[in-house]
Amino acid sequence: MLPSLETPRLQIRPFTLTDADFILTLLNEPSFLRYIGDKQVRNLAQARDYLAQGPLTSYQRHGLGLCLVSLRAGLTPIGMCGLIRRVELDAPDLGYAFLPAYWQAGYAAEAAGAVLAQGVAELGLTRVLGVTLPDNAASQKLLQRLGFALIGTQPLYGQQNQLYEYRP
Repeated sequence: MLPSLETPRLQIRPFTLTDADFILTLLNEPSFLRYIGDKQVRNLAQARDYLAQGPLTSYQRHGLGLCLVSLRAGLTPIGMCGLIRRVELDAPDLGYAFLPAYWQAGYAAEAAGAVLAQGVAELGLTRVLGVTLPDNAASQKLLQRLGFALIGTQPLYGQQNQLYEYRP
């Protein structure tokens, strides 16, 4: 199981099936549907299945995956962040999504920075990718701020995406 991380403001921990309520909300946010995609999760049973088949399976198979991001004060869930292994990519990529109420507060950068540091220090990663839609300026800005460089494009889930690379 992945270890939990703490930053000054956040707790980042592996998902459990008890996080299905939050996943149902996050995956149906208009911004998630627009920039990440429709995962066809419309009820709690589908949310639990998404967690079981996605993050929980990824932890077992790859030793990494998306994790729940919560505020340390009160443990309010605000998003997810983690490293993902995708068949389509030749290196792990950084994934993240946050509820719009928590945008523009630096939480995504704080979580992603901690996840990257853990990936380098504990998993020995020497290369991490980032994938964004061409019109997702906020994600592109975040990746660049974290030290990712644009290296090309990548088709993923039926759409052409910008492909970024991070080398520590």
